[in-house]
Amino acid sequence: MTARTVWWPESVKLAKLTGPILVAQLTQILMSVVDTLMAGSVSPLDLAAVSVGGSVWIPSTLLMFGLAMALAPIISHFDGAGKRSSVANMVQQGLYACAIGGLLSLAVVLLAPSILIAMEVADDFRTITLDYLFYIAFGIPALVLYMVLRNFCEGLSHTMPSLVIGVIGLLVNIPVNYIFIHGLYGMPELGGAGCGLASAIVYWVAALSLLGYVICGKRFKKMAVFSHFYAPNWDDIWYVIRLGFPIATSLFFEVSLFAAAALVIAPLGANVVASHQIAMNISSLVYMVPLSIAMAVTLRVGFALGAGNSAYAMLNHRLACWYGLTFATVNGLLMYLGGAWLASLYTSDAEVIELAATLMGLAAIFTISDSYQVITMGTLRGYKDTKATMILTFISYWPLGLTLGILLSRTDYLLPAIGAAGMWVGFIVGLTVAAILLSWRLKIISRRYARQHAEQTVTELL
Repeated sequence: MTARTVWWPESVKLAKLTGPILVAQLTQILMSVVDTLMAGSVSPLDLAAVSVGGSVWIPSTLLMFGLAMALAPIISHFDGAGKRSSVANMVQQGLYACAIGGLLSLAVVLLAPSILIAMEVADDFRTITLDYLFYIAFGIPALVLYMVLRNFCEGLSHTMPSLVIGVIGLLVNIPVNYIFIHGLYGMPELGGAGCGLASAIVYWVAALSLLGYVICGKRFKKMAVFSHFYAPNWDDIWYVIRLGFPIATSLFFEVSLFAAAALVIAPLGANVVASHQIAMNISSLVYMVPLSIAMAVTLRVGFALGAGNSAYAMLNHRLACWYGLTFATVNGLLMYLGGAWLASLYTSDAEVIELAATLMGLAAIFTISDSYQVITMGTLRGYKDTKATMILTFISYWPLGLTLGILLSRTDYLLPAIGAAGMWVGFIVGLTVAAILLSWRLKIISRRYARQHAEQTVTELL
């Protein structure tokens, strides 16, 4: 059977993986939105404290997330190769590795008082922020366990638990937030800090629910992930770290690029920043679709390579790119044509709406480059090629994209300064270069893998 005759079955499999991942990603964003809205209902001070608290601890979780994400391609390779007996050990070794990331997050929370003092945060502001971080720290062990188990399930191409538990977490988050923010049913009235305690509770609910499913569910029960204790094996732990650290670093480069952009344009005025934030918020929501496709293609590519079928791996890459770029094109047209209407959902200020609409016109181009590069990155993760991805994304995002954005938005070196639009041109160029470089890397890796597999087959026949 050739690759051409299986495009539809492979498309269905890719879609079945993508859908639940997309819902799970959206529920995570909605939890953050709920925290923001409910803290803001108390006071602007509580809203600001929750926002700053998130800015302090969320970047520290990137190492944990990167190490956990490394498990998905490792396990999908085992699954494709029929080596499920190796999965239980690797899950536990991944748990040890991710615990290192959890300790980093905890260390950042413990250093938060010094960080906030260095930021010269007012006393009342600092008190609420530190309370928020104190409570959320109790959820870090649960987040480690949940992320490991989620990537274990997804590595076996079973993404539905992510969807179900994500929805449950969102439904739990809303009432628990309300209870601890306002002090209902005899609970302490914590204000914005209650969002931290509510998040910690949600993390434990998610982790324990997924743990129960993994232990008792028919699909995973025979794998006996925790029926035998595996002592830490530093070779296996280092293997996870070696794959996961570049993933975490790539995430940091991307997150920090957009964070730095906000700081660069901050002196241009509140209206400019507001317009930028509106365009960024809409783009971030749209980004969940190609990101989910990328996570799904990692699993399909890993499975195909584990089964020794490099042709199916690249077929899935091409399918993912077609579907991702089709969505990006349609979405880009909607943002270009309806940018002003979308901005009006956020504000009634005419100046902000006009500038946001201009930025969304640029975002229409940006989303195409972003979709292609994130899907290609997902394919490379399926090949377990992460170090080169880290280097290429750094070059594209920082020395190129950010530098160009600064020059265009704040200086007259290249042409008269064009404000926030300059940063978005920088985004477009940086992400486009990333897409080109990652495609070049994928071409090299896929050809190398196919050649090595052919040589191995010949050796086995001889």
